[in-house]
Amino acid sequence: MESDVEIRFSIAQNPRLAKGSVFQLNNVEISPFGIHWPDLDEDLSFRGLLDGDYGQHQKA
Repeated sequence: MESDVEIRFSIAQNPRLAKGSVFQLNNVEISPFGIHWPDLDEDLSFRGLLDGDYGQHQKA
């Protein structure tokens, strides 16, 4: 099943992704529930992304 939904966000909004190399960022696994970057130990759910949650938040 496909949809026309496209999700985009800046990797700068996620501290783990922001520190990743091009190689690490391109090594992704996509499941029905979200995206996993094994080299960066980061997982983002599609539900969270749609709610504006881009992952690891830095503490002020």
